[in-house]
Amino acid sequence: MIEIDGSMLEGGGSIVRIAVGLAALLGKPVRVYNIRAKRENPGLREQHLEGIRAVAKLCEGRLEGDELGSQEIKFWPGEVRVRRVHVNIRTAGNITLVLQPLMLAALRADKLVEVEFEGGATDAPLAPPVDYLKYVTFPMLARIGYRCEIECIRRGHYPEGGAQARARLYPGELKPLRAVERGKILGIRGISHCVRLPRSIAERQANAAKKRLLKEGYTAEVEIEAYDSEKDPHIAPGTGIVLWAECEGSILGASALGKPGKPAEEVGEEAAEELSTQLKIGAAIDKHLTDQLIPYLALAGKSEITSCEITLHTLTNIELIKKFLDVELEVEGSLGNPGRIRIKS
Repeated sequence: MIEIDGSMLEGGGSIVRIAVGLAALLGKPVRVYNIRAKRENPGLREQHLEGIRAVAKLCEGRLEGDELGSQEIKFWPGEVRVRRVHVNIRTAGNITLVLQPLMLAALRADKLVEVEFEGGATDAPLAPPVDYLKYVTFPMLARIGYRCEIECIRRGHYPEGGAQARARLYPGELKPLRAVERGKILGIRGISHCVRLPRSIAERQANAAKKRLLKEGYTAEVEIEAYDSEKDPHIAPGTGIVLWAECEGSILGASALGKPGKPAEEVGEEAAEELSTQLKIGAAIDKHLTDQLIPYLALAGKSEITSCEITLHTLTNIELIKKFLDVELEVEGSLGNPGRIRIKS
């Protein structure tokens, strides 16, 4: 059984999610202890529980310790025979984080895997928004042979949640990725949304983002997603914006969320500032996508990327991968700075 210290480096919930996903994919039992031990509220939260339970359903595996607040779990994976998984999230836990381990586990399947989400959030703090996944993560995964799709039926925001979404995962043979040059910017696009709020909020976010980008010499097309107040199907108000730059060699993204008391203009400017900063660096992969790609690149082998920033999440995922795979990963660059990552075997 592979032993994973859940408090290593970044010490967050991604350790248990990715560990369980890799265990299911590779057919290796795993024990994760000290789960989120450094956090103010240590142990498993709702989104972690739902993620690993969904993986257990998918591969007909066995879990021990899967309780709210648990700081240790054991997981024995089975075979991936289930084709459809329903996930019910009673809190505003982000569905994109719940999907992470399922995406890894589904690579072991020989056919399409569908995941249906009821509840949770599509747009929440400290997690990739659903639009980022759709327009940045998934297109980049497609380049290495993994086709994924997600349909957002109803958005959910913190603290109420209430999302509805459907993901389709098409497993395939992974191939190496070389993304070291961002290349010419082909276009910048985005989606600015608001629910249970006046349309003008989404418009102000979009206008502020475009204005900030134009100051740096970039033009952008930002779609407005808003709803008539009487026909709005969402449970609670929320707002946010996702921007992405389609380049010759890659796609880079950035996002920002609204919250009570935060002006719409600040939301738009925040996302635009993050994107323009990363574009100036010239690396091929943005700081958020870097850590998401690490498991897939290690599985594909012999890949090389440049990153806008080496984060603690990235370094944690690299150390975690080494527990499961006999793979040589080389990192050039220090924490908090741009860098280059090579998978040599």
